[in-house]
Amino acid sequence: MVRVSTRRGVVELASRQDDSIPDGVVFIPFAYVEAAANLLTNPKLDPFGKIPEFNFCAAKVERVEPVREAAE
Repeated sequence: MVRVSTRRGVVELASRQDDSIPDGVVFIPFAYVEAAANLLTNPKLDPFGKIPEFNFCAAKVERVEPVREAAE
């Protein structure tokens, strides 16, 4: 799990390394509620197609330690 933060918001999501993505780049699909990347980027829509632009922004990525529940 990682926490991805930008000046517009924060999301926590599961992650994996993908060697096809360049170093220093974080790719988050917009199609998943649990990884609401649209909260992190500019909300502007294309004026003609009314769809979001290809969004990018500076982001900070931090490891999130899993929460452990106490034994009963």
